[in-house]
Amino acid sequence: MRRILIIQGHPDASGPHLCHALAEAYATGAASAGHRVERLDLGAIDFPILRSQKEQEGGPVCAAIAAAQTEIKAADHVVLVFPLWLGGMPALVKAFFEQVFRPGYAYAREGRPLKGALLKGRSLRIVITMGMPVWFYRLVYGAHSLKAMKVGIFGFVGFKPIRASLIGNVAGRDAAGRERWIERMKSLGATGT
Repeated sequence: MRRILIIQGHPDASGPHLCHALAEAYATGAASAGHRVERLDLGAIDFPILRSQKEQEGGPVCAAIAAAQTEIKAADHVVLVFPLWLGGMPALVKAFFEQVFRPGYAYAREGRPLKGALLKGRSLRIVITMGMPVWFYRLVYGAHSLKAMKVGIFGFVGFKPIRASLIGNVAGRDAAGRERWIERMKSLGATGT
């Protein structure tokens, strides 16, 4: 049994989107297999945006971010679900991780930069939905934003392994195509990967 934290990163909390359905399917699969599941919906929490290095390194941590840090620290596995916007994660998701992954929490304040990862021992699955075909994102864009996340954000703080599920053509996907991805997320949830 693993403790799994699902971070639903679609910024629009007003209505169900494919990201919400995928996160829920993963949670359903995980819970049915006996994993402990916690959820965090970024569109439903309020936190300030950091505007300086000084704030990031030593500014106050609001209650919502402190709670998220506690959940991440307690998790064995984290699942991050979000839509691709302008070639990368939505600004809300980036702002969230800038707040959460602070020195002293996610990486050491001193010492060698690549040796100070403080979130080791946790795995991660990144689930990205996009309007373009996945092959186009990989071939033309080089999956640049995914690579940057794996190395520069999550790998830097110690997540390993980092797996990804890329879901393309979401606007043109029929009900059967969506259902296949819902079932895939349930299966991944059951295995806790």
